[in-house]
Amino acid sequence: MEILPDDLQQYLEDHCEPEPELLQKINRETYLKVLKPHMLSGHYQGRVLSFLSKMVQPKRILEVGTFTGYATLCLAEGLAENGEIHTIEVNRELEEMLTSHFQSTNVNKKIKLHFGAAEQVIGTLPYTDFDLAFIDADKKNNYLYFQLIIDKTRSGGLIIIDNVLWKGKVYGGDPDRADADTKVIRKLNDQIAADTRVEKLILPVRDGLLIIRKK
Repeated sequence: MEILPDDLQQYLEDHCEPEPELLQKINRETYLKVLKPHMLSGHYQGRVLSFLSKMVQPKRILEVGTFTGYATLCLAEGLAENGEIHTIEVNRELEEMLTSHFQSTNVNKKIKLHFGAAEQVIGTLPYTDFDLAFIDADKKNNYLYFQLIIDKTRSGGLIIIDNVLWKGKVYGGDPDRADADTKVIRKLNDQIAADTRVEKLILPVRDGLLIIRKK
């Protein structure tokens, strides 16, 4: 998934905070037991998410796409003392694994796990003051999730969208010959770039993180 050369990626990992032991375990277990394990955020991106969360010190986080809980726990590292993270996963088969992972932490009571279609679950959450949101789910609905979340995010809050560089396919080449997924992500990036409600930048972290700040 990384767009950077392997040797540069390794150098970055060697010069950031070490991967916590529990996250190392989740990483290994994901690759052993779960289909498409590359969807996991991994060491370097996980430390970026943790760093951003610690800077914001959020009282309330929303995550779309829990997967095996790796990014959830990275984001939870920055939670305020009485903070909470609402995380949404569509795949019920991951429930046992997620419950085990979360119960192994000291933030288990701060994690509110929701199962179901994200567009439906988001609408049921009675909050308009999320400090931080992370979107890492089905890519065709990223802009829909963004539109649903922005009104639930406080002014100055962050929305982060993963995989926006899409293995480098979104830039260069003939846009008309791009595959359907690439066209969807190109359109998302263009829509966010033109949105005057937010400030935005793309970090070339792993497969591309779009960092959005609500004005």
